[in-house]
Amino acid sequence: MEIRVQDADTLPKYIRTSNGYTMVLRKGENVLESIKQLASKEKIIGASYTGFGFVEAEFGYFNNRTKVYDPRKVTGELASLTGSIAWNADTVSLHTHAIVTDSTFLAYGGHLLGAVVGTGSVELFVAPGDVPLGRKVEQPLGANVLQLPAAKK
Repeated sequence: MEIRVQDADTLPKYIRTSNGYTMVLRKGENVLESIKQLASKEKIIGASYTGFGFVEAEFGYFNNRTKVYDPRKVTGELASLTGSIAWNADTVSLHTHAIVTDSTFLAYGGHLLGAVVGTGSVELFVAPGDVPLGRKVEQPLGANVLQLPAAKK
């Protein structure tokens, strides 16, 4: 197989593969928004995804008392990213966790509120499922929870 070097401006953002989609995001691109755009454009009804690269990330620790995320920003190597794609009515709903390491190799991880590609790129692999997944806010938790369809008898 021949690999041709292309100008970054002419490269596709993602391609379809035999087991889903492979995405390559470049400096300044919003990671979570790019996944949402893919899900909408390709009509992905439910999926899991993984990734790695270099990001400026914002993590959130869910405060059960206040029902809001306490944020923390970290820039570094995206050592691991994993998440799920579902739908909340007509809106794509993501749930993403990640681990980012800094220049001292200290790792930070948890719920990913947002991420922008830093120096380099981010590679993502999206594996669609064949069952529609939903997400809605459940009480008293006050957080979005994945809703599984009823089992067929």
